[in-house]
Amino acid sequence: MSGLGNTTSKHDVHQAFIAKAEEALNVNVKTMDNTYRLHYHMMPPAGWMNDPNGMIYFDGHYHLFYQHDPYQAKQGPMHWGHARSKDLVRWEHLPVALAPSEDYDKGEHGGQGCWSGSAVDNNGVLTLIYTGHVDGKIPEEVQSLATSTDGVTFHKYAANPVIGDSPDAQRFGFRDPKVWKHEDKWYMVVGYGKDGLGKGIIYTSSDLLSWEYQGAAAQSDGTMGDMWECPDLFPLGEGNQHTLLISPMNIAPIKNLYLSGTFDYDSCRFEKQHVGQIDYGFDFYAPQTLKDDQGRRIMIAWMNIWGATMPEQAHGWLGGMTLPRELTLAADGTVRSNPVPELTALRGQHVTAADVVLADDKLVMIDGVQGDSIEMDIVFDLAGTDATEVGIRVRSSEDGTAYTEISYSISEQKVYMDRNLGGAGDGGISAAPLEMLADGRLQLRLFLDRSSIELFADEGRIAITNRIYPRPDDAGISFFARGGAAKIEKLDVWELGSIW
Repeated sequence: MSGLGNTTSKHDVHQAFIAKAEEALNVNVKTMDNTYRLHYHMMPPAGWMNDPNGMIYFDGHYHLFYQHDPYQAKQGPMHWGHARSKDLVRWEHLPVALAPSEDYDKGEHGGQGCWSGSAVDNNGVLTLIYTGHVDGKIPEEVQSLATSTDGVTFHKYAANPVIGDSPDAQRFGFRDPKVWKHEDKWYMVVGYGKDGLGKGIIYTSSDLLSWEYQGAAAQSDGTMGDMWECPDLFPLGEGNQHTLLISPMNIAPIKNLYLSGTFDYDSCRFEKQHVGQIDYGFDFYAPQTLKDDQGRRIMIAWMNIWGATMPEQAHGWLGGMTLPRELTLAADGTVRSNPVPELTALRGQHVTAADVVLADDKLVMIDGVQGDSIEMDIVFDLAGTDATEVGIRVRSSEDGTAYTEISYSISEQKVYMDRNLGGAGDGGISAAPLEMLADGRLQLRLFLDRSSIELFADEGRIAITNRIYPRPDDAGISFFARGGAAKIEKLDVWELGSIW
């Protein structure tokens, strides 16, 4: 990138903050409790993690940055943690990429730091675009740049911020820029709120340095929250079909939405055709996507949620990322999400079963099917059944008093995940609508990883993601039917190895 100016002295200051953060991180790694540590999900070496940032395929690697406090397992001054992978499965931790070091991202107390943003490849220069946030400062949130030629060490732009204030003096949030290039122009969508309506506002630029405001690409209809965090607008499907991912505020229990429709690059307006949830669980927030070298649209989200009880905080770390999921657009305008196929590389010991009869209200266990780090693919044959419900219990205690239950209500056509007896942490029941297939089959794919569950139903039509905190020895798995008998047509279970 040209026009960055003299960044040498500022870079030295920034690197001093990076070195201090790395030193603290190395100390904290040695004192962590590993009880709830994940086997095959990206998580911080120690300290706090939240939103994925700067997801990009660059120079042969998938790069994942994330909101990070290396000093403590709670949200403090936000840094950008950094990891990379060649296969979306095994991740390598890299040095902290960004630390709050300037007046636009560093304050004396309260909320401050290098808040969420994105990354682009600008002719071989890896460029991060992020929100500098300082509580009480006027303006409180600005958009800034940092660049790297080696993909590891980053220089903040000497003339930051590149967008110094929001379009309106009275607004609720101005953060989380997601930048992409279309033809010869850069586009930026920013999370925003105004007059009680969440919005995704658009800027355009020819050089990433000078930006022109283009108005709101889309906004709430009054039911989609009063601020849209972490917007991500990208092409998905044919022609000008696009999808907008948002994390709307203040419409609990909904914490994520997608809008599918069309985007006009001349007017910078998004025309909504369909609205849905990309995940129905409690612990799925701030999803971000990238387009990889295979042309796939890959999504990762923070596998926690604000305000939750987070037992791992007492252990010196907090946060994990979901499995990477490939997004596709179905003919009806709904967005499907499925774990990337590279994850099959983790499969180890395999147990299979077929034509397993489930008697009414009896728990059925299958030899070899248990554990805390597994993948399960199960097909229920519900054609002609008189059962009202079928399901699975995982992470069960020997006495049956503790477990998490996944069930499907045939009459309601809904999938439930009940973690009220799941152990430490929060309880609650997640629910997602799912019509049974015409042939009477129900396909569920489940990923269980020590303190997390990710469920995908019928080739990604719905997903449910939750954190659970059972006792380490609670590893039982059983199957059931209620209201009548049912049958498991096919079951495959794999033990999954650790990526660490």
